Amino acid sequence: MRRRLVCALVFGLHAVAAAAAPLEYIGQNIVPTGAQYAGTTIGGLSGIDFDAAASRYWAISDDRSQLNPARFYDLTLDLSQFARSSAPGSAGVTFTGVTNLKTVAGTDFAALTVDPESIRKVGDTLYWSNEGQRTAAGFQNPTVRSMDLAGNHTGDFAVPTRFNPVGDASGLVAGDAGIYNNLAFESLTLSTDRTKLYVAAENGLAQDSLPVTQATNQPSTTRVVEFDVATRSAQAEYAYEVGPLTALPSPASAFATNGLVEMLAVGDRQFLTVERSFATGVPGNGIRIYLADARNASDVSALDSLEGATFTPMSKQLLLDLNTLTNDDGSPLLLDNIEGITFGPGFGPYAQTLILVSDNNFSGTQFTQFVALGLTAPIPEPETYALLGAGLVLLALRRRPQPSPGRHRSETDRLR
Repeated sequence: MRRRLVCALVFGLHAVAAAAAPLEYIGQNIVPTGAQYAGTTIGGLSGIDFDAAASRYWAISDDRSQLNPARFYDLTLDLSQFARSSAPGSAGVTFTGVTNLKTVAGTDFAALTVDPESIRKVGDTLYWSNEGQRTAAGFQNPTVRSMDLAGNHTGDFAVPTRFNPVGDASGLVAGDAGIYNNLAFESLTLSTDRTKLYVAAENGLAQDSLPVTQATNQPSTTRVVEFDVATRSAQAEYAYEVGPLTALPSPASAFATNGLVEMLAVGDRQFLTVERSFATGVPGNGIRIYLADARNASDVSALDSLEGATFTPMSKQLLLDLNTLTNDDGSPLLLDNIEGITFGPGFGPYAQTLILVSDNNFSGTQFTQFVALGLTAPIPEPETYALLGAGLVLLALRRRPQPSPGRHRSETDRLR
């Protein structure tokens, strides 16, 4: 009878996992590093958004005006050209425009003065995040801004000052505060009704949590900021636990990291989140999509530091580990530095798709990768998992035969 209960519980967990992954691998396209469009080097695509009305995509490059001026592209994707293959080609990707980002003064950004990471389009407005900087060469505050389709600056959001880097360049000295370098505003999304904007740092702030590293391999507690779009002011902050590494580096002392690299709103304070793990010596990247929920999370905006504080973080449930996907020949899907996600159009049997894109770091050993996933069912709300699991456990318990008085003690002892 115990075995029957355990089997039912295992079945329940498998059913929950199945319910938690209504995604299927459609295929990929790869644009090789060095590809050119309109005199610019294609690469660094850190954010992507789909414009359903125009059937095209908007992708922002994190080129810090070093190869070409900071910019965003518009492009189209033909998913019929995507393939579950390790050599899929790039025929399904067509770049149709490129636009430079403008400063408040209306000029192109100078080299190393901006680090664009995420982009979202609403009507004729583009919202974008700038990661900021914390290095010995200087500090730059992270920003959230809006622009028109010509790249002209149209406004700033009031980012809480706790995100501004203060102290040592490492962020690891007592009294340091603000973002860690290269671990800041990677994520940006708007609520489904477009009244709220959310942005998150890739890892915790210096006063809140250590970053995920090969040395500690511990989770990092970051903050998700909720802004009111109309007033552009911060309304709340929620803690999000970034997971540890998905693989250890080789050698053990080599660089490794994991971070929250993008969010996509799917409901009231509910999001798809993308965590990307990298470890030196390990092929590809560990990419996981979670379903995260802030509805029962604490508003931590009144806490100057999260270290040692009592709060309830956002809940999260693993939706898909992309490293489990395979191509038609059985080879694993090798994932590059995935940093962007958006809902895409319907395709074939799928009423909706998810499109992911990688930032190739303009490296000859990396590539710009577009991955298409088909939604086989609407993304379930997080409580669906708990209800399904609880229902299956209850069913197992109700079907479990009641022990006779003579067997009660021995079974109880055996279960201890």
